Amino acid sequence: MRARRKAEAAAQQRRVRRRRWFGWTAAVAVVVAIVAMLVTSQTTSASTSTPAPDFTLRTTTDTSVTLSSLRGSPVLLYFSEGAGCGACITQMGEIEKRKADFDALGITVLPIVMNTKEDITSDTVHYGVTTPFLLDDGTVSKAYGTLGKGMHTELPGHSFVLVDAAGVQRWYGEYPSMYLSPNDLLTQIRSRLGS
Repeated sequence: MRARRKAEAAAQQRRVRRRRWFGWTAAVAVVVAIVAMLVTSQTTSASTSTPAPDFTLRTTTDTSVTLSSLRGSPVLLYFSEGAGCGACITQMGEIEKRKADFDALGITVLPIVMNTKEDITSDTVHYGVTTPFLLDDGTVSKAYGTLGKGMHTELPGHSFVLVDAAGVQRWYGEYPSMYLSPNDLLTQIRSRLGS
């Protein structure tokens, strides 16, 4: 009987040690994941001076937009996860509220998503956003280096690219926080265009 109790006690201690080991391993894994997320989710903002890759994309209003056809005026490309990302659509809504300020700088804002027309339109209607979204198959998001910069490796992150009137990229901003205030966005634009 004593031998049996001793064996059961030893087995119980092994189970407790195993649970503690798994607990500590899980805790360390969570900490490593959080640190990795914080490191990879840093805001990036940088001046650039490279030619902007040209593209033609269909819009949610069944028209097409070709970037090079907008030469002569600056363009702000706004890449986001799009449908299902309330913060992404809200960001565009906040930009719309400041339309007069963007117009005063001659800025055309082009929101670009990798969604179907139906999916993104459902969200824009829900959030009251009226700007047509450009529908990308991933080619444009990849050309501008925005894929995998957010929460999903196969989608663009919350990114802005400022293209000047001559078709040159002047600024790239990546915002994993999923929001940049219109005031801060306008400040970035003015500083890069010298306005």
